[in-house]
Amino acid sequence: MTTTDTHCPYCSLQCGMRLAAGSGATVEVLERPEFPVNLGALCGKGRTAGAVLSPAARLTAPLVRAGRVGELREASWPRALDRVAEGLERAARRYCADAVGVFGGGGLTNEKAYLLGKFARVVLRTSNIDYNGRFCMSSAAAAHRAAFGIDRGLPFPLSDIATTGCVILVGGNPAETMPPALRYFRELRENGGRLIVVDPRRTRTAELADLHLRPVPGTDLALALGLLHLVFAEGLVDEEFVRNRTSGFERAMASAMAHWPEHVERLTGVPVPLMRQVVRVFAGAHSGMVLTARGAEQHSKGTDTVRAWINLCLAVGKAGRPGSGYGCLTGQGNGQGGREHGQKADQLPGYRSIEDPAARAHIAGVWGIDPNQLPGPGCSAYELLDTAGRDGGLRALLLMGSNPVVSAPRAGHVTERLRGLDFLAVSDVVLSETARLADVVLPSAQWAEETGTTTNLEGRVILRQAAITPPPGVRTDLYVLRELAARLGVDKGFPDDPMEVFEELRRASAGGAADYAGISYRRIRDENGVFWPCPDEQHPGTPRLFLDRFATPDGRARFAAVSHRPSAEQPDGDYPLYLTTGRVVAQYQSGAQTRRVPELNEAAPGPFVEVHPHLARRLGVTEGELLAVSSRRGRAVAPARVTDTIRPDTVFMPFHWNGPGRANTLTNPALDPTSRMPEFKVCAVRVERAAAS
Repeated sequence: MTTTDTHCPYCSLQCGMRLAAGSGATVEVLERPEFPVNLGALCGKGRTAGAVLSPAARLTAPLVRAGRVGELREASWPRALDRVAEGLERAARRYCADAVGVFGGGGLTNEKAYLLGKFARVVLRTSNIDYNGRFCMSSAAAAHRAAFGIDRGLPFPLSDIATTGCVILVGGNPAETMPPALRYFRELRENGGRLIVVDPRRTRTAELADLHLRPVPGTDLALALGLLHLVFAEGLVDEEFVRNRTSGFERAMASAMAHWPEHVERLTGVPVPLMRQVVRVFAGAHSGMVLTARGAEQHSKGTDTVRAWINLCLAVGKAGRPGSGYGCLTGQGNGQGGREHGQKADQLPGYRSIEDPAARAHIAGVWGIDPNQLPGPGCSAYELLDTAGRDGGLRALLLMGSNPVVSAPRAGHVTERLRGLDFLAVSDVVLSETARLADVVLPSAQWAEETGTTTNLEGRVILRQAAITPPPGVRTDLYVLRELAARLGVDKGFPDDPMEVFEELRRASAGGAADYAGISYRRIRDENGVFWPCPDEQHPGTPRLFLDRFATPDGRARFAAVSHRPSAEQPDGDYPLYLTTGRVVAQYQSGAQTRRVPELNEAAPGPFVEVHPHLARRLGVTEGELLAVSSRRGRAVAPARVTDTIRPDTVFMPFHWNGPGRANTLTNPALDPTSRMPEFKVCAVRVERAAAS
């Protein structure tokens, strides 16, 4: 039996798997125990990943809409590509280059992300490109860069979690979002380490914790400041580390001292004795980590929140040392690599700033253009979508591998904005809810049908390898970009061979923060992935960052002077409860692919509203009855799930579904001023029995 080593198409673990090709488009997913991240373990989504390859579950031919309001009908590739090129060119000619936009996805390979950014800037000459990773990791990325000079989700291998002395996990639930990673948290406890979880819900991950803190949603920043106050008050500061390896301590501590424990208890609901216990355990451990995820980051103050947790690491010397540091549990499969090589509005390949003259000159040299031809920074993801169809805003959009109709905040509004475009083209594997709005839909090859690299949450660059050929009517996204570039007058520089694209990416990233110059397909195969930065082929890669110095100009990590502020929207008389959102183990992101897998749908068939028994009694609702959840942006209806794992003042909804139960109908697009991340994780809502509302 012929097998192919590759990786799961879903989360940022990028678990290793082996595919055995069957007849037609079928593959059997096998374990690949030698890959160090998951050691063969796979979650249900990974085990069933082959099901979406079925022609019955996916797009197999281009679709073109007849006129502006007609139906989508099958068309030839030349006709579909001609229509896309005409739609983009017409909008640029009628309005301006920036009236055309590109929206990418955190699941695209590095090669696709790189070429998509190049296409936007070289072919379309537009500044308006961003991607759905702006909704996921951007606050942690901004904080990481500000504190350490570089952003890599984890500055150490995932396996280091098992041997550290203490982990504080803030707003993350890997038991459901990345189940194979849970082994490292279990091993941590088996090795005598301590696990502290900060989450308003008692999740499956929180049930493993030694200590569980359940703050009011939106108060993680206050909690981190209160813990830092206690570190200073109890004499737990690592003064030698602070003196030798950091800067800005005095200003950061002055801000923290305004957040005395009793005040923080009133804000967060976390008792002072529990806070004292946390700082003593964390400071007293031989090594330690703070890990954040979307629960802490998806806020209008997400960057400051992450910086406050980084402050805690720095104050007790838990950074820049073996087994210690701050890390972000990146969400999407290539959320790390996707933001390194040009999909983001303000970045060029290699994690370079688009406003840096030297960076512009380097990339322009690789691309063979004048640096003055490169546009400047464009709008962030939500802001880009919000301008769609408006005067002076976006009029045509090419969207690859994203489903904002389900995944964007204030999703009803975003849907209407997309409908207002003069032209929308979508390239995707399936006919997603967003693709259904498009003028042209292009069927894209899948993970098992094409080769390309991704970069997992550790900064490990890995190689997905094609195991089967796509159906006859399907093409790769690299092919789409090549053909569109040619139709729009650029005949060179857009190869559809992924290895050729990666070789150019290596040159483009050389000397940048995310330096891939020494990484090759051969090395990735031979070494089970290579950690960046890796500046040349003799370099071993960098599994652990910051052991000698941080990546700032002076080599010191920077404290931040931050202060608590409320969430953008607080409960009141009309909307008295908090809503928070998240994922369930059997579905992934907007569910565009996982909702097409029968086994996963059986495990998680639809949306629900998690409510505490006290709230259920007050509403007079029982398990399974329909609840209407309303915010200032809209209304969602889903069955009640009554559980004491949620705070009485909070309700929870998963965000994987469209339709009446779409959680993102309700969420608030208030943006973090630094990262431009929306405040998905908290807004004010009213909850009623659906029949009575």
